[in-house]
Amino acid sequence: MTMTPQEVQKHFMAYLEATECTVIEKSPEHVTVKLSPQADKMLTNRPYYWSFVERTGAPAETLSFQFVFDPEAYDERMAKAKLAESKAHLSAPQQDPLLARFYGNAPVLPVLGPGRIQRENVSYGSSRLAQIWNAAREEGKCVYLFQQPVTEPRPRARSTPYEQWLGVCFKIEFSCDLKREELHYVGISLSTRKIVTDFPVVLNGRELTPRLPESVHVRPAAVSLREAAGLLEEHLIVSLSKLDYTWASKARERLAEELAVIDSYYEDLLKEQDEEKKAQIEEQYRNRRSEMQWQYEPKISFSAITCGLFHLCSPVSASS
Repeated sequence: MTMTPQEVQKHFMAYLEATECTVIEKSPEHVTVKLSPQADKMLTNRPYYWSFVERTGAPAETLSFQFVFDPEAYDERMAKAKLAESKAHLSAPQQDPLLARFYGNAPVLPVLGPGRIQRENVSYGSSRLAQIWNAAREEGKCVYLFQQPVTEPRPRARSTPYEQWLGVCFKIEFSCDLKREELHYVGISLSTRKIVTDFPVVLNGRELTPRLPESVHVRPAAVSLREAAGLLEEHLIVSLSKLDYTWASKARERLAEELAVIDSYYEDLLKEQDEEKKAQIEEQYRNRRSEMQWQYEPKISFSAITCGLFHLCSPVSASS
């Protein structure tokens, strides 16, 4: 698996926009940003600086970066731009207008010091992209969102009813000596207990915001979040019980074959007369069998990757 520079940039920009970073300059090959305090804390590894700011109340100064997603194309474009600029200013070097007014020839000096912008090349597999993904997972595990109502004339006294939905993205792992993973994003209404197996379809096309819109009210929940999470887990277990488990039977057959090989190998060794050596061989024998059972025994596990409480204003008609 790999990602194009455009796909990497899309992921990067989604995080920068979500954390309210200030975009200074942007092109198809790069983006220059001043990090927000939230992004700076997650990405720059400056815990002592931020602890100082929080203790003293001093104004925070975040760092600026130039993230380049297609270095070859960006460097080529910048080289052409620099060449064109040098030709245009060959006979008239750039002047600082204020100093030149009083002192004559005064070329513009480069900006140095804390205001400098650091450049980083970002591609699929780079540590910075992995850091962005980890930060997004850490900060986006749980969300609390409201659907933005459709703009239409509505009397002020009339309030739109919102229904609460718990959405959870589960990762299911089927493992033996092989491994397969699946993502199941399911949702449940806290008012009606209705379960939707493809919850992203419900959210598709809805504009969501963390702020409660005006002239709305939230319907009371019939179940608690803990009960709703339990119902989703039960639904998932029932769904898993209906799957084809031929793979598990074959894994157990391979396990039996591996254990038979181990038993055959240690059969004569376990007849050792020396008690100390025999104890060591028995321990090694048990460890080998335990390793094979751990590797080949079929297992199913699931865990919640992300979850959210969504307040939706229109009826949900997705299949359950």
